[in-house]
Amino acid sequence: MKMRRIVASLLAVAMASSMVACGSKTEAPAASADATANDTAATAQTPDIDYGSGEITIWVAQEVVDFTQAQCDAFFAEHPEMAGYTVSIQPTGEGDAAGNMITDVEGGADIYGFAQDQLSRLVAAGALTPITGDYESFVSSQNDAGSVSAAQIGGKTYAYPVTSDNGYFLYYDKSVVTDPTSLDKIVADCEAAGKKFYMEINNGWYQTAFFFGTGCEMTYETDDAGNFVSSNMTYASENGVKALKAMIALNQSPAFVNGSSIGNADGATLGAIVDGTWDSSSAKEVFGDNFACAKLPTFNADGTETQLSGFGGFKLLGVKPQTEQGKMLVCINLAQYLTSAEVQLARYTEAGWGPSNMTAQSDASVQADEALAALAQQLVYTIPQGQYPGDYWPDATSLGDSVIAHELDSMSDEELLKVLTDFQDKQATYVQ
Repeated sequence: MKMRRIVASLLAVAMASSMVACGSKTEAPAASADATANDTAATAQTPDIDYGSGEITIWVAQEVVDFTQAQCDAFFAEHPEMAGYTVSIQPTGEGDAAGNMITDVEGGADIYGFAQDQLSRLVAAGALTPITGDYESFVSSQNDAGSVSAAQIGGKTYAYPVTSDNGYFLYYDKSVVTDPTSLDKIVADCEAAGKKFYMEINNGWYQTAFFFGTGCEMTYETDDAGNFVSSNMTYASENGVKALKAMIALNQSPAFVNGSSIGNADGATLGAIVDGTWDSSSAKEVFGDNFACAKLPTFNADGTETQLSGFGGFKLLGVKPQTEQGKMLVCINLAQYLTSAEVQLARYTEAGWGPSNMTAQSDASVQADEALAALAQQLVYTIPQGQYPGDYWPDATSLGDSVIAHELDSMSDEELLKVLTDFQDKQATYVQ
């Protein structure tokens, strides 16, 4: 990508960054059609830009520090006009980066990786530059729908997707399971073969597969300090009862085992399990030649076959607002480069991170990764995980435990609705 051909979009991003950095709440204007439609004209009429010099601090996970350094070196070699900058790459996990940035935006990294559930906190804290113009088009056109949604709030894009590889799907023994598209059929096959089906229904992450599948919602909004100020939950509903009844029915099968880790499962009796990419090697070892995987199946929601849903997780790369426009332009271009198809594919090859870029996803090496292919199919049906109160997780465990203990087996729909109403009311108390 030639820098001078996208100067108009770069300046639009720089204007947005400048206003955020100064504390303004004014919307940054998008690049005009006249400015972006004719690359040649923009090149001819725009003078050379002084990108400046200095240091750019980057936070990424420990396992990709060396990889990121090599890619930054390649970027500056390709763009010598920006090579006045050196990079300082510091190992900071995606789970820690947001908290560190919110604590001290000014002292935080210029470019940093973070988990998608931290997006709203970072936006509220003014720690992210809005992605506009050609750069927003790059995000929305190059990456899969789930990762694009994870990078947006209110229809505005605030980060570059890096991965689409955090979620769960089905591993199964293809000599046992004849139809992986139906939960009822999977369970029936396991029962007939004396095998087990594993899913962790007392875990708030996996449990949402049923509730989101029937159309229930559960989201929270936070303020600048990360406090939960509002919530939207519809578990206490007809759809919520349908989801809960499906969990109860699953638990009544002699083939069902509550669990989500192949390492903790009995390999001799394992027929199928809902798990993630992190257990791919273990699944291949346990199932051997009968190894197979697929998106989650449909389930019987009170007479209607409904697709299991759940949470999806994505890694994102954000850029901190800058007061110097030259540095801003370098940061925004470097961040885009680090999330390009070529670099995402190289990162997959070196570190195993599943790409969000659709071109990288279509590469033969990625397509041959059965686990990533299954997850990609499942992520279409999931919801990016946002922020949730810490108390939600033990509450969800308690709800699942009541199912596992058969405490709800004989309850009427009205009684189950009361169980969900109590659960939902308790979640509302965590909003300030």
